[in-house]
Amino acid sequence: QVQLVESGGGLVQAGGSLRLSCVASGRLHSINSMAWYRQAPGKQRELVAAIRSGGSTDYADSMKGRFIISRDNAKNTAFLQMNSLKPEDTAVYYCNAEKLFRDGTVYQYWGQGTQVTVSS
Repeated sequence: QVQLVESGGGLVQAGGSLRLSCVASGRLHSINSMAWYRQAPGKQRELVAAIRSGGSTDYADSMKGRFIISRDNAKNTAFLQMNSLKPEDTAVYYCNAEKLFRDGTVYQYWGQGTQVTVSS
């Protein structure tokens, strides 16, 4: 129903910046929120930031002040601006979209993931 295509990952030096994008296509109605997650080797996938349908946002404490999630509704695109990157930010970053239906059913959709590598 929903396809998510990510771009913007790559290799940067510590202190640098990257801007990730996630373009959604398909049936886009009923999407409650979009979010960015990341997963480093040997660690669980963790929430980086989320933006809800009403525009409110949530950030992991370690990301707040460095990362900014935003959206362009006209282009069906979510962004993650990543500043002051650290080697600890190295991970595969995934775009996520959530649909909540009237009967309470929740569906999660995931992008393919994009590698972000931060060198010291």
